[in-house]
Amino acid sequence: MSYKIEITDGIAMFIINRPEMRNAINGVVMDGLETFLTKVETDNSIAYAVITGEGDRAFCSGGDLSEFHGFRTADEAYPMLSRMAGLLYRLSTLPVPVIAIVNGAAVGGGCEIATACDYRLVSASAKAGFIQGTLAITSGWGGASQLFAKMNNHAATLKLLSEAKVHTAQQLQTIGWATEVYDGNPQDGLDNFIYNMKNIHPSVHRAYKKIAIANWNQSGIKERMLEEAAQCAQLWESDAHHEAVANFLKKK
Repeated sequence: MSYKIEITDGIAMFIINRPEMRNAINGVVMDGLETFLTKVETDNSIAYAVITGEGDRAFCSGGDLSEFHGFRTADEAYPMLSRMAGLLYRLSTLPVPVIAIVNGAAVGGGCEIATACDYRLVSASAKAGFIQGTLAITSGWGGASQLFAKMNNHAATLKLLSEAKVHTAQQLQTIGWATEVYDGNPQDGLDNFIYNMKNIHPSVHRAYKKIAIANWNQSGIKERMLEEAAQCAQLWESDAHHEAVANFLKKK
């Protein structure tokens, strides 16, 4: 199975289970994420939602180009891009705190998934970056819109996107993307992070999350995420993108 869903002691965890593909997202993983989101949205016994990747090499390497590179035009790419943008909007607006455990490399769409979460716990050995620009496209799953909504430093945010570089966990914490950097076991990192939060009744977390969601929705975040997907789709059909993808696949 390309994903796993585990629910233990009020913590619902979605694990991208494609370590041999650096936990890249394909259609099956999208289906699994949709199932997970519906579960968290409808089960009041869940107190926290967690996203992570299987293994210790990668959190998520973004979209699986071996599956998606066949899209040649904007019309072909947009359904995938807008679907994932819609899923990440739902992820960001789950009624409970959402935590990304970035246990390994997170690049491209992997960063977009983590950004849609409320908190990003990043392994000290992990690196991450919005590298979409190296493929002559922008973020396409609404990640840039999420990033501008959640980071206070406009210049740092724009630079993070525009340079399309990979950064260390420490650098990402300095600019405010990584909430916390942990050493060692991801489960220990999660347990330490929510240790104090667990002393507060879950209804309080849900109430604060409701306030945050209202604030984001007032800014039209969902519409902006879908517009971002449409913008990426236009760039997707460019010769520059197709050439960059071909060169990337040759190197693999």
